[in-house]
Amino acid sequence: MRKLAIPFAAMLMVAAAPARAQVGIRIELGLPVAPPLVVVQPGIQVVEGFREEVFFHRGWYWCRRPDGWYRSRSPQARFEWIEGRRVPGALVSMPAGRYRNWHHEERRMERHEERRDDRRDDRRHEDRGRHEGERDHR
Repeated sequence: MRKLAIPFAAMLMVAAAPARAQVGIRIELGLPVAPPLVVVQPGIQVVEGFREEVFFHRGWYWCRRPDGWYRSRSPQARFEWIEGRRVPGALVSMPAGRYRNWHHEERRMERHEERRDDRRDDRRHEDRGRHEGERDHR
């Protein structure tokens, strides 16, 4: 019995060695402490206006890169590479690249409306100047 225990123990040690030798890949994104999040699907938010696709889903920040997915519990912590099979399907099904520099549609419309209002104000100012100039020539 003892003769079998030693080779079995040696096998267990050899089998466990590759697991300890694996190196995790980590990245730092430089996100703010509380990045602005926008809902893009129920349960999925994206960091607004960021150069990379960073999602927030079920308590984790997720970043999609060409070499795979990374996740972190905090926006300021290092993101660790995650095996593809461990990434939630809802995130994997999101169109790649669509959410880089993402801005919420309503905010985009607000900015458009503000610009349009500014142009109206400029035109009103120009019209006033024209009308005042006409009065001076009379």
